Amino acid sequence: MRVALVQLVSTTDSSVNREAIRAQLATLQDTDELDLVVLPEAAMHDFGPPELDLAAVAEPLDGPFVRLIGEEARRLGTTIVAGMFEQTDDLPYNTLVVVGPDGELRDTYRKIHLYDSFGYRESERLRAGEITPVVIEIAGGSVGLMTCYDLRFPEHARALVDAGASTLVVPAAWVAGEHKLDHWRTLLAARAIENTMHVLAAAQGGERYTGHSLVVDAWGSIVAEADTAPGIVRANLDPEDLAHAREINPSLANRRMRPRS
Repeated sequence: MRVALVQLVSTTDSSVNREAIRAQLATLQDTDELDLVVLPEAAMHDFGPPELDLAAVAEPLDGPFVRLIGEEARRLGTTIVAGMFEQTDDLPYNTLVVVGPDGELRDTYRKIHLYDSFGYRESERLRAGEITPVVIEIAGGSVGLMTCYDLRFPEHARALVDAGASTLVVPAAWVAGEHKLDHWRTLLAARAIENTMHVLAAAQGGERYTGHSLVVDAWGSIVAEADTAPGIVRANLDPEDLAHAREINPSLANRRMRPRS
């Protein structure tokens, strides 16, 4: 699976963000033959200050942000996963949209675990999604979706594995601060090791967020990593490497504590 992770620095102006996304994606071409492109959480619009009403800036699933993602997915002939605030009749969802190579919306994942932590309360501005694992098929592989704070809940990743995922995609706006970069790298590696799966993490950069979009292999090794600036991280995921990791480290097969059917 050939992948590209797009690191952004989103603003509180949706139109500016769309132009920035278009400009960054312009460096990718259909000749790259990418299978998956991942944009961060809040790619559509930054969270902004706590008093910002996200309901006022949220968009429907057929709005300008998803239309842009559709245009770019069709141009590149690839699947794109990107984060937005999805309009409802009340608090919006923190949503990942999955748009296929034909430019059509294939699926959505609405963030389950809201970031009520480190002195912040995301639940005051957004609503949580249903507790349902979302796994999509891409290039013959199964990709599980989670968003940012979901990473701190190992049972979430394990539920995705039990639903068939062999790759974990984690768009994030991981707020910067003491210990936060260490947490980011460690948790991504832990999810890879304990589930013997590839992990793809596309992050917001800049001063407010940690950045460091990265790719972790099924052994827990970081194979590609950005800094804090906008940019694109590329990788080629080898299914044979994953199969070898699961053969040498069969912790999933050796489990005795399994979910009840």
